[in-house]
Amino acid sequence: MANVLVIAPHPDDEILGCGGTMRRMVLEGHRVTAAIVTRGTPLFPASQVRRVRAEAARAARAIGAGLVFMNLPVTTLHLMPEAKLNRRFAELVRRTAPDTVLLPFPGDRHEDHRQVFDAAMVGLRPDGRRRRVRRVACYETVSETHWSAPGVEPGFEPNWYVDITTTLEAKLSAMRLYASQLEESIPARSLEAIRALAVFRGSVVGAGAAEAFCILREVDGPTGE
Repeated sequence: MANVLVIAPHPDDEILGCGGTMRRMVLEGHRVTAAIVTRGTPLFPASQVRRVRAEAARAARAIGAGLVFMNLPVTTLHLMPEAKLNRRFAELVRRTAPDTVLLPFPGDRHEDHRQVFDAAMVGLRPDGRRRRVRRVACYETVSETHWSAPGVEPGFEPNWYVDITTTLEAKLSAMRLYASQLEESIPARSLEAIRALAVFRGSVVGAGAAEAFCILREVDGPTGE
């Protein structure tokens, strides 16, 4: 059994980016934990924050994953001292002891995604003093990953695909539990767009549906301590 840690800047990023992979890993007997980094207050009303956190809890239960709220400030991570922010992610990695970590892509449009990526990578430094993480990869998030400036910012070029043909419906069902975050029809955060991306990624590798990732680091061998 492996430990899988999915780091999501905001509630719903974990399902949008890798909900199908999370469900597949749970079904394969692995322990999956989603860490929601930011809390919506004071940017959003407390009632809305409570609603979204309840949606996150329901979605995690539907997938079969554990859930951790880091409660960091939304859209103001840049105001935190870097050492403090980096330390929070190092503590998360130490506490969850993951074999695989899935992160937001650094080219995403939202500043929180970029700052979470940077801090998490500091927390994941393979300095030999902690358990070795076997695989670190970035997932794509509909809207954020695909709104970068071509040729100016890094583009998402996947080199790892996970077949989610049998778990796509579980991903969509979990996303339906994020009713406050969904949009209808053409907008990027619609069930139609999420399904379309999964089908497209699957078509690239001859599968009915897939989620795509950029592997940043992969280590073969004993994990060590």
